[in-house]
Amino acid sequence: MGRNHGLAQRSGMAGPVMTLAVAAGIVVAARVRSGFPAALVLVAIATVINMLAGSGLKTIGYIPSTLPAPRWPQIPWEHLDSLLLAAVAVAALGALESLLSATVADAMTVGDRHDPDRELFGQGIANVVAPLFGGIPATAAIARTAVNVRAGAGTRLAAVFHSLLLLVAVLAAARWVGEIPLAALAGVLIATAIQMIHPRNISSVMRATKGDGATLLITAVATVVFDLVVAVLIGLVVAGFFALRDAARTVVFEATPLSKGDHSDEERELLDEHIAAFRLEGPLFFGAAHDFLLELAEVSWVKVVVLRMRYVTTIDATGAQMLADTIGRLERGGTRVLLSATKPEHVPVLRELGVFDQLAHENHAFDNTLDAIAHARMHVARIQHEESEGALETPRNDQHDE
Repeated sequence: MGRNHGLAQRSGMAGPVMTLAVAAGIVVAARVRSGFPAALVLVAIATVINMLAGSGLKTIGYIPSTLPAPRWPQIPWEHLDSLLLAAVAVAALGALESLLSATVADAMTVGDRHDPDRELFGQGIANVVAPLFGGIPATAAIARTAVNVRAGAGTRLAAVFHSLLLLVAVLAAARWVGEIPLAALAGVLIATAIQMIHPRNISSVMRATKGDGATLLITAVATVVFDLVVAVLIGLVVAGFFALRDAARTVVFEATPLSKGDHSDEERELLDEHIAAFRLEGPLFFGAAHDFLLELAEVSWVKVVVLRMRYVTTIDATGAQMLADTIGRLERGGTRVLLSATKPEHVPVLRELGVFDQLAHENHAFDNTLDAIAHARMHVARIQHEESEGALETPRNDQHDE
């Protein structure tokens, strides 16, 4: 019993020592001689030491030395509906992790950028063919991709040689590959993680903006608590939240001076009193439309509102719907609304969501602001004329009644 206890204690110490030795050797070799396959050499040395010393470390274990014959899979057609949902989920997660791996590889190299369409197309073909040989859906992995890049891979031939080496390992060296200690592979992964993380980059991201720092911390914690795929999804949601918040802050809604020309003081006072022009700038979307459209709806003290749409960058369905509701509210309150300089790409969504239908007339959408202001002045002048005629008729009616 004492001998077995000593063997177990020695094995317990040998694992961490081997892991740290392999990780340190890979890091040092990468700094001394870039491109040297230190991981392969150190794993081979660790395997020989484990076999000769009898440390009792856990190894990869049995690996089949033959490939299964191709066979057409049996598809349970009666459960196809439930299988399709699972297949879509697996495909989405596979695409996410593969593209993430390619992005990490891009960040580790200089001047190289992956083609996402080619990446997903190749992965799709592989995942269709693999089940014919008893395989299961697979994706690119950040750990293996990073190890490949750090080992000096620079072209697509690296993936080809990777596959050929795995084939040779299965057919000719399955017994020896099965003797590789898992502690040595852990050292390779630790070294890869160390080489992937640059403290200077982390510090720069943390100091960039509060949103970037929060996204980094939340994603890192989620990676430890859950797994990489879940952490990436959480990180995307958090980053999307901060991006929407920043986009909403760029929206501008402010009054702009009218081009009055040569007018008398009375006419200028009339224009300032009855016509208001507002410039909309930035994205008109669900995250930014609510507040300033509520502010616009309160502009009921003027007879005409000119909305300058030239600087609107994007409009979504929610923003267009709220704009339509606001215009309808102003029109029902007696305030005429004119649109000017709407971009052609925004016209379809405005038309589909009923923005133009809320205008008093279809011709109240103008190509430029000058025409809209000129029409607004004519409208105010007509209202003033009608009000003056009404005021003149009232005394005559009162005198007749007397």
